[in-house]
Formats: sequence, structure tokens, C-alpha cells
Amino acid sequence: MRADPRLILPLDRPTVDEARALTAALGDTISFYKVGLELFATDGMALARELKAQGKQVFLDWKLHDIGATVERAAGALASSGCDLLTVHAEPQVMAAAVRGCAGSGLKILAVTVLTSLTDADLAQIGYAEDARTLVERRIRQAVDAGCGGVVASPLEAALARTIGGPDFLVVTPGVRPDWSAKNDQARAATPLDALKAGASHLVCGRPITAAADPQAAALRVIAEMAGA
Repeated sequence: MRADPRLILPLDRPTVDEARALTAALGDTISFYKVGLELFATDGMALARELKAQGKQVFLDWKLHDIGATVERAAGALASSGCDLLTVHAEPQVMAAAVRGCAGSGLKILAVTVLTSLTDADLAQIGYAEDARTLVERRIRQAVDAGCGGVVASPLEAALARTIGGPDFLVVTPGVRPDWSAKNDQARAATPLDALKAGASHLVCGRPITAAADPQAAALRVIAEMAGA
């Protein structure tokens, strides 16, 4: 079974060497990798460039959040890496700055709406008056207005993002958990099949694969489920 480019595997490993070992074990089963904060703190960009040189797609999950000028410069610097996706927090000033920074490159900006670990009660504790769905909807509309390539939203809001963003809008859904795996800390999760049917363009599925005794077999199992969509 060939790799499915809609499946993004997070390389959530404490060191670059451990991440490299995971990609070697997975071989051609995975074609799209997410390099997140754990590796950002070490040598994540070097790994990202290695993966691009191997013909892989790379999602930089840096979740940029700063004043507009800083975000614009950071996005501009990352645009030259050849990577495919970059996350920023879904605030209008931040999103617009990131879009300006990577203008003319192949790097697409994804706006992170509401983290999939957060419940309505968590949002109330933070100070938001809106529930998760209402806040996600507002941020999707703001992302479209800012010119973002897509959003990161839970599978439960994938259909909403697809309706607002249209057919070419990227809807990247973390919190993907097959029925045979544990939910871990994902409060708003769905199966691979359900997430795709709801309108997701890409699925981020980590621990069901990376924590498995045989990661390659687990990845193939997820890919087989995705084929049903």
C-alpha cells in the first residue's frame, strides 16, 4: 500500500536522531511529516531540510505568535526552506503578517483555531465567552479574510471549515484517533474516516502510529481506513 499524502505524521521526538530513526522505520509508508515544538528546541530545521531533500512534504508546526513585524520576518525566513506548511495562531494581525512574509513562495500559512485538547470549560477558564465551535467559526472566517491557505481545526469543526473556506481551502485536523487507539489528551477527536468525510483535507495522526509496537503496520492500518473515504 502506497503512502497517502493526506496523512501527516508528527515527529514528536525529543531529539533529531530519534526522529530520523522513526522516519527510517516508516520508510515509504509516510510521505508527509510534521516537525513541531519538541524538535524546534533542538535542530528541527536541519531535519526539515533533510526530509525535503528526500522528497517528503514538511509541515512546520511552529505556531508563530508575536507582533506583526516579527511574524512577517520569521515567515519570510522560513519561506526559503522549501517546506510546505507553517502554523500561526489565528489572530488577524498575526495571520496577515505571516501571509505577507511568505508571499511568492510555496509555503502555505495555516491558522490554528482552537487546540484540540481544549474543551468549552477550558475556554471559559481562559476567559473566552464563546464555546469552541463559535470561536473556531470566527477564526476560520478571519483566516480566509487574511489570505491563509487553510486552518488547523478539530475533526468536529472540519465540515464548518470546508463550508466557509471552499473546495481548495486546507483543513488540517489533529485529534485523529482510530477506534482501536486511545484518545490520550485529545478532547475533540474523530476517526480518520469520519474526519475525511467531514471535509478534512489532511489528517495529523501521531501516537496511534508512533507509540505502536510496529509503527509501519499501524500507519498502514490508518491508511487503509482513509481509503474508505
